[in-house]
Amino acid sequence: MDARFLGIADLVETPSVAVVVDVMRAFTVAAWAFARGAEKIVLAESLDEALALKARHPDWAALKDGPRAPGFDMVNSPGLLRSVDLDGRTVVQKTTAGTVGALAVKEASLVLCASFVVAEATAQLLRTHKSGGVTFVVTGEDGRADEDLACAEYVARRATAPGTDATAFLRRAAESRAAAELAEGVRQGVHPDDVALCLELDRFPFAMVATLEGSLMVLRPRAMPSLTDEGSV
Repeated sequence: MDARFLGIADLVETPSVAVVVDVMRAFTVAAWAFARGAEKIVLAESLDEALALKARHPDWAALKDGPRAPGFDMVNSPGLLRSVDLDGRTVVQKTTAGTVGALAVKEASLVLCASFVVAEATAQLLRTHKSGGVTFVVTGEDGRADEDLACAEYVARRATAPGTDATAFLRRAAESRAAAELAEGVRQGVHPDDVALCLELDRFPFAMVATLEGSLMVLRPRAMPSLTDEGSV
């Protein structure tokens, strides 16, 4: 597998296969939303679009970065989301980096959204897909966020060498600027457990696949049977 690691601004052409990585916290939060029962996640272009979608679909739940705001039901925190019942609901998500990265590659033939909590499932799906070239979109810090790059590199290695150990990659993420900012309360809309939850390897037995459904980019979980059979939940 030929892996490329690019920031959002470096995407000059639409890749065939894209893995969009946002560890802290968009795609850790998305995985938790599915674990809490969400049917699908609509990735919004802007806060205004998220609110407009919510207005048209009052039963949908809207989620954003930062502090709570009128019209939004939740914030982008796995620690705060893990106790929310989302059974059968649609979530509209707008974040600073993760959703932007996914929308930037929406024309790709396969778009996966990833973080450490779905790393093995993502790698397994890439192995199943037998992709020749994969573009990993490192969404944070203009492509320099070490927690995202570490996760991207781990998934890439794991896709071709299933025995790859995660320890060094998780350590890099734990020592990243994003982890420090979350731990120190620099960012808003944070739970004290957020960093630990973002570093929980293979918490969920599904990958997350984003596809265009009409005019909307929609994220859905795709269970990976071998992981489900092993009970990796």
